[in-house]
Amino acid sequence: MEKKQKKIFVILITAAILIAVLPFLTLKDASFGGSDDAGSAMAKKINKEYEPWFEPVLESLIGGEIPGEIESLLFCIQTGIGVGIIAFYMGRLYERRKLGMDTEKL
Repeated sequence: MEKKQKKIFVILITAAILIAVLPFLTLKDASFGGSDDAGSAMAKKINKEYEPWFEPVLESLIGGEIPGEIESLLFCIQTGIGVGIIAFYMGRLYERRKLGMDTEKL
């Protein structure tokens, strides 16, 4: 790697680490609720007799509420799988165009 490329690499890695760490240091007492919780709370506020139609599948299997950290982990895994699938097919399209192949038969 050239010296300029190494410098850019170090700057980008430092920026990524700061983006990941700074929120934990600056937002000590912040609470980040999910949109599901906010929707349920608003529905109860509008209609006092509101009853959810069903219980989340994992919560019914384990007999209680899933911890927030595990819920976030599952969401991140789901996101990673989705991004991987999209990136895979975008790479295939790019390679087909690069090689001059027919892109209609994907």
